[in-house]
Amino acid sequence: MDKRLDELLHLLDLERLEVNLFRGVSRDIGSPQVFGGQVLGQALVAASRTVEDRERVVHSLHAYFLRRGDFNAPIVYQVERSRDGHSFTSRRVVAIQHGQPILTMSSSFQKPEEGAEHQAPMPDVPPPEELADVGQLSAEVLERVPEHVRRFFKHYRPFEFRHVRPPDYRNPEKRDPVKHVWFRFVDTVPDDQPLHRCLLAYVSDYHLLDTANLPHGQPFFELQMASIDHAIWFHRDVRVDEWLLYAIDSPSRSGARGFARGSLFKRDGVLVASVAQEGLIRERAGGWQGARPPGAASQP
Repeated sequence: MDKRLDELLHLLDLERLEVNLFRGVSRDIGSPQVFGGQVLGQALVAASRTVEDRERVVHSLHAYFLRRGDFNAPIVYQVERSRDGHSFTSRRVVAIQHGQPILTMSSSFQKPEEGAEHQAPMPDVPPPEELADVGQLSAEVLERVPEHVRRFFKHYRPFEFRHVRPPDYRNPEKRDPVKHVWFRFVDTVPDDQPLHRCLLAYVSDYHLLDTANLPHGQPFFELQMASIDHAIWFHRDVRVDEWLLYAIDSPSRSGARGFARGSLFKRDGVLVASVAQEGLIRERAGGWQGARPPGAASQP
């Protein structure tokens, strides 16, 4: 297995401290604080490990980011077993660091059930094979961004992104708040649906909030950006080691907040998940300190 993916799977393999208590470590991805997707993914792992019926998989989660995470300290996840019903299971998780909650999350799990289906169509975009990996553009980008931003771009991620319309981080143009990004993990992930959904929760925190900045054309390092809340609805089974299209749009930005929503499609057009996020977006003097890396949400 690719070392980068192996490290991420290890990151999500939480230590059980008690029946409903887990502990996780953090991974430095080049941002000033713990990546919000990491806390989200670990919280979902903690919740999943208290669901005794393994047929039940998560179908939705709703989370609030409360404080910045410190990647030099462990995070404790406390799970409340809210309900175990005939078809649905509900869990509430509080992520705690330095004695304070940094995230709260509610999640719901469902036993597989048949029913009528429909879905929105997938946007008509070029396939990933016709697009360049973001990593292939990094050398060009690194020449034009401030030194304090380069650490994030130099970090090797366990997945690849291919933008239908590659961004210019140094001199962004004003454009419609719409973004299409193909992504997949760099190696085969074990055939475990709960794990694939936890990994999808992890990577879903990329590219959402900065979509709300596209109509304004502001370089991200001139902004303070942080996730406030994050929601995911899992509609169908998913594999994160196969190409997925992240179709994102931002209906609103106001009150120093940006709102974005995303649809995740398999390459055959099947809609597997929907995502929504609101986050803080403030203009700031200075640059990187406290700012959020491009495509990766932090915590307020």
